[in-house]
Amino acid sequence: MMFWRSVVGKLWFTILLLVSFVLFILTVLLLEFFENFFVIDAEDELLQNAEQIAKVVEDYGENDELVFFVTERILDPNSRAFIVFEDSTWMSSSEAKKIPAISTAFLNKDKELRRVMEESTSVKKLATLPDSTNEVIIVGTSLPNQDGAVYVYQPLTIVEKTTSETTKIIFLSAGIAIVLTTIFAFFLSTRITSPLIKMREAAFELARGEFNTKVPILTHDEIGELAMAFNRMGRQLKFHINALRQEKEQLSGILRSMADGVITLSRKGEMLVTNPPATAFLESWYFEKGKIADQENNVLPMELKDILKQVITTEKEVMAEFAFQGRNWVIIMTPLYDQSYVRGAVAVIRDMSEERRLDKLRKDFIANVSHELRTPISMLQGYSEAIMDDIAESKEEKNELAAIIHDESLRIGRLVNELLDLARMEAGHIQLNINQVDLRTFCDRIIRKFQGLAKEQNIQLKFDFSNDLSSLNVDPDRLEQVLTNLIDNAIRHTNENGDVHLIVQKQSNGVQFSVKDSGSGISEEDLPFVFERFYKADKSRSRGKGKTGTGLGLAIVKNIVEAHNGTISVHSKLQEGTTFTFFIPNYLEIAS
Repeated sequence: MMFWRSVVGKLWFTILLLVSFVLFILTVLLLEFFENFFVIDAEDELLQNAEQIAKVVEDYGENDELVFFVTERILDPNSRAFIVFEDSTWMSSSEAKKIPAISTAFLNKDKELRRVMEESTSVKKLATLPDSTNEVIIVGTSLPNQDGAVYVYQPLTIVEKTTSETTKIIFLSAGIAIVLTTIFAFFLSTRITSPLIKMREAAFELARGEFNTKVPILTHDEIGELAMAFNRMGRQLKFHINALRQEKEQLSGILRSMADGVITLSRKGEMLVTNPPATAFLESWYFEKGKIADQENNVLPMELKDILKQVITTEKEVMAEFAFQGRNWVIIMTPLYDQSYVRGAVAVIRDMSEERRLDKLRKDFIANVSHELRTPISMLQGYSEAIMDDIAESKEEKNELAAIIHDESLRIGRLVNELLDLARMEAGHIQLNINQVDLRTFCDRIIRKFQGLAKEQNIQLKFDFSNDLSSLNVDPDRLEQVLTNLIDNAIRHTNENGDVHLIVQKQSNGVQFSVKDSGSGISEEDLPFVFERFYKADKSRSRGKGKTGTGLGLAIVKNIVEAHNGTISVHSKLQEGTTFTFFIPNYLEIAS
């Protein structure tokens, strides 16, 4: 079945069918021609014999034996003669030939044969002899100078035999022609299809990505030109595929490096292209909806489906904002056109959480600064007015009011200085004076500084120091500021009979400091914000004793630690205490 579907089979069958049809028509025409030719030739030959016999009868009619003898010599072995005279006498050739004889009665019954004697003309016809089924060719001609006629006839089987032999020759020739045509058709087909088969194999190689495949050029005809065009197509295809691959890699690199998420959507809502930020957005959406991202990563969020419908309907850019999982997302979806038809859309997803947070911090910063400055400024204004209005009459009262004004001015100055320090640190302008510090001496001095305050608050201050520690290269003033802030906070937020614990441990590439207290702890929802500016603990965590902080201390601590290329973290549970841990790496090898 595959053979008939192939080009070889089709060409072979077409050529064979065409040649067979031509040979069939030619055979039919030749058979018809030769059959008529042999009949006409036999009639002409018989007529010529009849005319010769008539001339012999005319010259030697008195001698019957001589006429009979000459007639036998003139006639073909397959022919017989019948001579009829006017007086109804007749003469027939030898009966030794196995050819039926005719009679005068047969001749008189046939109108055409009778015309030979009546009209002195010649007649040719096919007839069936009496008491026989065989047809014969019979011709008749009149005698020249006397009334009478000569009839010569022979069986039609002689002509049929000749025609049969001719037919065999024609069919044999046709068979030989068909065989030769088949060989020629296969030869021609293979010559044509062999390059086509190689092109087909090369096309399959191209389909598998083998763009270096080439078709050999064996001829310079149309097939050779087709092979040249195929090789040129392969080179062009390789060039364009490489260009598309480079553009795809370039686009993929651009998408991966983008901070914004990008999702390319088809008109039916299928996600065609995504980048990592877009994947993060989808994972947040899956988690929000309680879905599994690995199994349903091709599900477009309903929010985006609604926007896509709106974009396709209006053919305009649509922007929307969503908030889930504690983050804010802004989505801008733009239609993609296939000429004038909207074939899909591209969605740009921007995580605006940080911008929203910074905007909130900016507003909170202004509010907090205003709040922090309002109280001391009001106190400065009130007490200064009291002095000016002589409300404080005695010197002691005036000194007390002046002391309050001085403390509040120091508080304002401290707040402004801390704000300036924090601004410089966050801008990266902090300068560290790195020195080699003896950690035990340094930490002992810090602990002694807070012993008095701890005893006053009835808090036990503990200190653990690794024996294998000796020195560390840091900025001692900044490190003291960090420890002072953390220990002061721990003491202020620890109840009586509590304890504050400073732990210094050696790590493989630095030193780890921990300040642990047994205070009221920090709530879980407040933990992420403890290092923000103006963060303050809940009133329930404060003992209400001592100076009120500005809320900038932990933010400054974080910046100082990070300036030392260190890290800081906090762990806390309500009513169980808080632990601040920070790590300072070695700048230089620690001196032994």
